[in-house]
Amino acid sequence: MGEASGEFKLSEDRPRKDRIFLFDVDGTLTIPRGEIDVEMKTFMEDLRSKAYVGVVGGSDLSKQLEQLGNNCVNEFDYFFTQNGLVSFKKGKALASTSMAGFLGEEKLQKLINFILGYLSKIELPCKRGTFIEFRTGMLNVSPIGRACSRPERNAFEEYDLKTGVRKAMVEALKKEFADYKLTYSIGGQISFDVFPEGWDKTYCLPFLEKDGFKEIHFFGDKTYQGGNDYEIFTDKRTVGHSVKNPADTRKQINEIFAKK
Repeated sequence: MGEASGEFKLSEDRPRKDRIFLFDVDGTLTIPRGEIDVEMKTFMEDLRSKAYVGVVGGSDLSKQLEQLGNNCVNEFDYFFTQNGLVSFKKGKALASTSMAGFLGEEKLQKLINFILGYLSKIELPCKRGTFIEFRTGMLNVSPIGRACSRPERNAFEEYDLKTGVRKAMVEALKKEFADYKLTYSIGGQISFDVFPEGWDKTYCLPFLEKDGFKEIHFFGDKTYQGGNDYEIFTDKRTVGHSVKNPADTRKQINEIFAKK
């Protein structure tokens, strides 16, 4: 994908050129799979005027465009989709890495077949469609299916918290494919990601280090072990901030600037 269209211009006259604020999307800038609201959009516009900003999410570009707006790639200094496996800097495409190329078709099909077989044997309160979503750098697996409605999504999240459906499935995959060198990361309400070791959200950090950022503040909600923000939250190259929701994200950023 080439340079994204849009007239938005990021200011080059910002202090602290060695510091950047990097954000997860779901639960941090938006509610899970929701669109950015006016309050957060206004807040981020103000932040962009005085600091370097970036986004790193596990979803593909189309989903992030739905959540953050059609011009969002241009509105952040760095925009990392699929953990940084598809990346943009000031609207221009950088590197792209493929999971299919890493595993090869034979191993990939064995993995997909096992997942489908596992899902066919478990019973849930409901199942819908799109149980596996193939992305450039990962597989996204949803036991209920990504085609579920918002009420069904919320109900599954509560059910999963009580029964550990996703955790149990992850453990089964770890045992079956121990030699594949894969990482399993639970995120959002209904799914988990499968990707090669080292392809978590820390994958985006070398892009920032290369450009001279020495103080990288990361904000995310799934910062617990097994969550899809854990690796980057605990990485020694970042200052990790665990947030509860978009309102808490704003609160913590305001506290940082209040100390200066």
